[in-house]
Amino acid sequence: MNPASHSPLFLTRRELLRSGAMGLLGLASNPFTAHGAGSGVRTGPGKATSVILIFNGGAPSHIDLWDPKPEASSEIRGPFSTIKTNVSGVRVSELLPLMAKRMDKVALVRSVHHEHSSHNGGMYWSTAGRPYRVDSTLINPSPTDLPGVGTLVGWLAQRDGFSRGVPPYVITPFPHCDSKAYITPGQYGGCLGPRFDPFVLDDDPNAAGFKVQNMALDSSISMERFDQRLSLLKDISAFGPAISSQQATELDIFKHQAVELLQSGKAAEAFDLSKEPDSVRERYGRHSWGQSHLLARRLVEAGTRFVTTVNGPSITWDTHKDNFNALKNRLVPPMDQAYAALLDDLQERGLLDTTLVVWMGEFGRTPKINAEAGRDHWPGCYSVLLAGGGIRGGQVIGASDSIGAYPSERPTTPAEIHATMYAALGYDVRNISYASADGRPIALTEGLPMSELF
Repeated sequence: MNPASHSPLFLTRRELLRSGAMGLLGLASNPFTAHGAGSGVRTGPGKATSVILIFNGGAPSHIDLWDPKPEASSEIRGPFSTIKTNVSGVRVSELLPLMAKRMDKVALVRSVHHEHSSHNGGMYWSTAGRPYRVDSTLINPSPTDLPGVGTLVGWLAQRDGFSRGVPPYVITPFPHCDSKAYITPGQYGGCLGPRFDPFVLDDDPNAAGFKVQNMALDSSISMERFDQRLSLLKDISAFGPAISSQQATELDIFKHQAVELLQSGKAAEAFDLSKEPDSVRERYGRHSWGQSHLLARRLVEAGTRFVTTVNGPSITWDTHKDNFNALKNRLVPPMDQAYAALLDDLQERGLLDTTLVVWMGEFGRTPKINAEAGRDHWPGCYSVLLAGGGIRGGQVIGASDSIGAYPSERPTTPAEIHATMYAALGYDVRNISYASADGRPIALTEGLPMSELF
């Protein structure tokens, strides 16, 4: 069940689609594709047409990865040494040998901070750029939520006439969540409506026989027969039960989305990882993280505007206990492999200039190591990385204090990260707003782009 079904509007759509008419077509009911039109004018400084967000749910330790503190005491610095990168003067953890060789492609922001220390609250703030109304893990999506950056990029794409036969916004393999009982708000349509929900894979792309269903016409149905079914559906709909104008509009949108998806066949092609040579799949890593990164590349190549790869189910990086063994032996190696492979593959295919790649978690972890050899939640300071899409790599923006607790230079908010993402996509955030559930105009973001990144 899609977590967005907590929305009453979403349930109404599901009931409509289950009425039988759509079954004549065998159509998928995922809410995506073009609707509406806009100017499409690009005024921002970036070159990006798509974004890949690598989101490490549970929050990786910034001190043990991107912002090491070798001069701090042992209870702060931990057991890992630092290594040189291919950028003079920049060092990272020894756990990142592959990314250390690619830091010339990356802008490392070491001074990001906010105030929510719960997982879902932190994930909302980091992906929506604003605080949720409560700092809690025990929250779920609702139709009044302000949308996150992925939702808004999908909304902008559809506003500007997006129509490519692929979903504009995809999450792989699973949605942001603290657990399956508590799904992070902001990643669905929220106040914009369920037609702006992402396509959530909700499956492991590394699984044997992985295949996304309902992405193409059944082989037994010709295009002529499909057109006949569309005509029949139109006739049946004329005699269907009376529904509100809003419901009718939503149903028309979803029907159009499904028809375009099936007629195009592009989505089915993009989601088919069997098209990739074994050597490429091995390069990314035969694990969920690696294959999700590969899928992200295939999707942006096909025209998807925003892809989130969530590294692991639920809060995988929540290392309150045994932080150092978990990072060294389980968490960082597949991440380092997949991240490096994605940057290389995008560059080799000529896609890095037009694809913004952003790496983040919901916050950092405590400078002081706890009694169980772990680190706890810490929104006071953490690191975010950006590459591609016109971003000037090979630089470090901002700094944390001597123990990685708080920003000491260039304090940066999630809103500024988001404004930079929009700018990389060519949007002027000062001139774009949307309506909240009660009709109030809401600015796209409360931040301004970080000009030094371009």
